[in-house]
Amino acid sequence: MQFSDIKLVISAVDPKQYPTDGLPEIALSGRSNVGKSSLINTLLSRKGLARTSSTPGKTQTLNFYNIANRLYFVDVPGYGYAKVSKKQREQFGHIIETYLQTRKQMKGVVLLVDARHAPTSDDVSMYNYLKYYEVPTLVVATKVDKIKRGQRVKQTKLIISALDMDPNDELIFFSSETKEGHDAVWRWIEQRSQLTILDETKS
Repeated sequence: MQFSDIKLVISAVDPKQYPTDGLPEIALSGRSNVGKSSLINTLLSRKGLARTSSTPGKTQTLNFYNIANRLYFVDVPGYGYAKVSKKQREQFGHIIETYLQTRKQMKGVVLLVDARHAPTSDDVSMYNYLKYYEVPTLVVATKVDKIKRGQRVKQTKLIISALDMDPNDELIFFSSETKEGHDAVWRWIEQRSQLTILDETKS
């Protein structure tokens, strides 16, 4: 996937700072260190666009990435990191809730979980929150290259059961190392944002 023009437009903490151009937005959410930045960089074929870090909790704002003036990826603060203070967690929660509840341009959320483990209680809480507000959700299980192929059926059942996934929601395994799941994630994004991007970039 190659784009000629990608840029981080704004790191927002308040609706007054959100972009005003009306482009569709896809939000990306997940616990700290689940691989959100790696997913963004892989989808956009930009190694250093979203900063990856060995220190969880680095994303503390809503980061709006403009993709060729067609679409925004919105990287939201990671959750579930113990070393972030209670006050900071409350601030992050308010930032996320305000965005998810009020932003009409937001067409869906990509929720990241770790393919190697059962979803955490925070993952379950976030998924339930999205379903309560009827937000279209794609569950992406990251780091799938770290598990054996024979474990996939077991992990699929584990994730679906733990989240009590809505039958209308999709689960995709993803690896930033092997690029597995790249096209499948893009297809979902295209469907939700009503854009044709994947085929255009291959032509």
